[in-house]
Amino acid sequence: MPELPNYLAFLVAVLGYQLSGPGPDMLLVISRGIGQGRRAALATATGCVFAGVIQIPLLAIGLASLITSSSIAYGLLQVLGAAYLIAIGTKFLLVRNEAETNSIVAAKEGGLAGAFRQGMICNLTNPTALVFMLAVLPQFVHASTGSSAMQFIVLGTTMKATGLLVLGAVALASGAVGAWLARNSGFLVWQERLAGAIMIAVGIKLLLAAIIPGRR
Repeated sequence: MPELPNYLAFLVAVLGYQLSGPGPDMLLVISRGIGQGRRAALATATGCVFAGVIQIPLLAIGLASLITSSSIAYGLLQVLGAAYLIAIGTKFLLVRNEAETNSIVAAKEGGLAGAFRQGMICNLTNPTALVFMLAVLPQFVHASTGSSAMQFIVLGTTMKATGLLVLGAVALASGAVGAWLARNSGFLVWQERLAGAIMIAVGIKLLLAAIIPGRR
């Protein structure tokens, strides 16, 4: 287990990173909150965090470094993530009328699993999450204080837990905006279009990072 001073220092570093600005996960949660409300946004946030079930063990056994050190694997992850978000965003951006908007929203009411899945895919296909974990976590792992793998798991779990708190707060706030828009029927179509535009913008950002060297 990490020593307490070491753990608290890590906690401060992680919170600073997570509050430093909106990344793909946060923007996706915002778009979900605006487009489908709090429940969908919270499901998306949970999916983003649940990606840690895959990432943390990878980091603990050393495969994360293999992924992030390969420019091909790194770029492929970014392109896949960008394509996925652009495809989802385009679907919402091209909503033509209120009836079509209502049909999409109705389909999503029982689609919290879909929101969860999108959040998880977004996080897994955003290699900067792995890069941060790979760059920062080892700085707080010391073999003299116990099992390195266990320390990676504790620190990685802490990072994901704080991420859930931050993204959860964002989900509630953006969901409140979405709920207000939903009560104003004239905004329904533009509500979906705004959510789609945010998703496309995130996708384009990831795509540019993949094709322009040095852009992260």
